[in-house]
Amino acid sequence: MGRGKKLKEYLLIDGYNVINAWPQLKRVCDESLDEARAKLIELMMEYQSYKAIKIIIVFDAHLVKKSREKSEIIKGIEVVFTKERETADGYIEKKVQELSQRNRVVVATNDWLEQQMVLGGGATRISVRELIMEFKQIKEKIDKKTEEDKLQKEVLANRLNSSVLEKLEKFRRKL
Repeated sequence: MGRGKKLKEYLLIDGYNVINAWPQLKRVCDESLDEARAKLIELMMEYQSYKAIKIIIVFDAHLVKKSREKSEIIKGIEVVFTKERETADGYIEKKVQELSQRNRVVVATNDWLEQQMVLGGGATRISVRELIMEFKQIKEKIDKKTEEDKLQKEVLANRLNSSVLEKLEKFRRKL
């Protein structure tokens, strides 16, 4: 690999492990597993856009009879349901082997055995608690930037006369 070529970064997430260890998602899961999965995807969409990394969330379907591996992109996040008799851990271990040769790979899980396998496969790991803390920090930065942008627009709006503001608003609505 040439110098200067930046490694791609991947975050592999053990979906159900993270949902069950993240209090906010666990509460949602107690009501609806589908909603909890959707909320995890939504949260990781924000995380991915801020960090500029690729995220793959893996959900176990190994106990579902005759299930085939299913992978789809939802809101920019790759979501994988494993095939029958394949655990999320098994899928993640194979994916780490595949990706860690040419990329930086991090796995989010609280599963101690999986963490050991990941480290042995050339990836690093992040606990769910660390992921939550990092997400909260990112969320605060996003909120602060949004507030700063809003204030900046308000300052600009205060400098323009009403006829110019009306024209700009009409132009914005046409877009």
